[in-house]
Amino acid sequence: MHDNHPPDPGCAGAASRASPLPHPHGGCLVDLVLPPEEAEALKRDAGRFLSLTLNYRQLCDLELLMNGAFSPLTGYMDEAACESVMERMQLPGGTLWPLPLTLDVDQDFADRLRPGDEIALRDQEGFMVAVFTLAQKWRPDRRREAERLYGTTSTEHAGVRRLVSETGEVYLAGGIRGTRLPDHYTFERLWHTPRQLREELRRRGWLRVLAVHSSQPIHRLHRDLALNAAKAARAHILLHPTVGITKPGDPHHYARVHCYQKVLDHFPQHLTMLSLLPLSMRLAGPREALLHAIVNQNYGCSHIMIGPYFASPPERGFYPDYSAQELVARHQERLEILLIATELHRYSPQRGCYLPLSELEAQGEKGEYLKGALFRQMLQQGKVVPDWYSFPEVLDELKRIYPPRHKQGLTLFFTGLSGSGKSTLARILEAKLVEEGSRPVTLLDGDVVRLNLSSELGFSREHRDLNIRRIGFVANEITKNGGIAICAPIAPYAETRRAVRQLIEPHGAFIEIHVSTPLEVCEARDRKGLYAKARKGIIPAFTGISDPYEEPQRPEFRIDTAGHGPMEAAQEILLYLLAEGYLNGH
Repeated sequence: MHDNHPPDPGCAGAASRASPLPHPHGGCLVDLVLPPEEAEALKRDAGRFLSLTLNYRQLCDLELLMNGAFSPLTGYMDEAACESVMERMQLPGGTLWPLPLTLDVDQDFADRLRPGDEIALRDQEGFMVAVFTLAQKWRPDRRREAERLYGTTSTEHAGVRRLVSETGEVYLAGGIRGTRLPDHYTFERLWHTPRQLREELRRRGWLRVLAVHSSQPIHRLHRDLALNAAKAARAHILLHPTVGITKPGDPHHYARVHCYQKVLDHFPQHLTMLSLLPLSMRLAGPREALLHAIVNQNYGCSHIMIGPYFASPPERGFYPDYSAQELVARHQERLEILLIATELHRYSPQRGCYLPLSELEAQGEKGEYLKGALFRQMLQQGKVVPDWYSFPEVLDELKRIYPPRHKQGLTLFFTGLSGSGKSTLARILEAKLVEEGSRPVTLLDGDVVRLNLSSELGFSREHRDLNIRRIGFVANEITKNGGIAICAPIAPYAETRRAVRQLIEPHGAFIEIHVSTPLEVCEARDRKGLYAKARKGIIPAFTGISDPYEEPQRPEFRIDTAGHGPMEAAQEILLYLLAEGYLNGH
């Protein structure tokens, strides 16, 4: 039985052992995409299969599974393999592997499945990209999984939060027969499978290749570190940025790729190549650094540059006790790709260059450093970014991504109890912002959305979540196109509000406004008689009475309408928007 359970169907198209490039991890390069004739025959049978539409994270995993980037895996892991990976960082056969890989689904879908069932896996447009054959299903212990992979169960950790809130309750294991790799319609020449990239490296005569990972634009420091590492290894440079799901707050990959194309001019000509990696990050720190090393070895790279906090979450309080570099170095003898560890650096104004922080501290110098959040804030506020930080061409691209706040798309997301004053405030804000005239304004009031967008939904938790996510989808489309979306649902659940925030923030501003009017005031207003019906049990699961309202912990703005008239409260919000730069002060 092969390491990943189910059995290995064979290493079709294994990389030649005569190649000077590193061997694929586990010995051969897996290819799970069927020959065209077999793929067409499988497509003709698709009508008899159950169908599962994959989300973007799952589609990224499937693509790297099918194209061999996750070699030696030939399918989704079973429970024994996941256990072995979590506890020993190896597959049951002994091959090094740091993170579980499973297909997650909700309980209702899992209940319809039996071992041996075949499932058509489809992309968001409904095209079948693979057929999955179920070998096993089980409900994982999420708390234990989080503890083993992330060292914490706190949902303040972005990786744990994704595991808990964006992953189905049931894991599936089984084999894959690919019919086609997912389509990439943008930057078509920059996507490569491991086989294609290996062939390109051979064609160019590149024997040693340094993989440079990034989920952020590359600025001067990252460029300098890559050049120094390449010189030390006497290697060519592969800029291999992750363009699947990355860290919260990272720019969308469309914008980042433009930055990478611009920064190529600051690398040695003919010695540097750009290729996009559709990997969905887990934010698992050292374990993920090890996975990146394996993946880049499968792509043919001989070296990989890794910093101490590689793939760690943005929340610094969750950094592990050991660094990403330490874990990769610990397993170096089980890898063919070589680690090049980089130190933390700071810019030295006295010497006009970046130097290791340890060297600066030894000489009593702190050095200059610009945090990513502050850098984005400077762009949005039109401030001058220091020359030592980035390149003019990259800054020009980023100014398009992060325009001044008063030119950004914007979502104002009101949340609060029924009767708190959300809808009244939203309508006043809509009128004032339409009058201001800088951007188109759309009001997505809870009752109006229920009537026009979610009329078939009830008021179960599942349907409430779905209604808010629909509002979030529409608000995101408005925001990414430079408009202002004003949303005024109750939105009682913190996790759903957070999901909407994460959807919108890569494309514009998200401002959560908690209308914190107390329950007794809301109930006293009760113009619709809803609280009275809820008290009598006529309306079940009513927010604030028989169903909880989870108050926002850190909203951008909080206001209690019990102490303000509607116009006064609206003016307070407008003053906040002006102070924060979301309204043009001229």
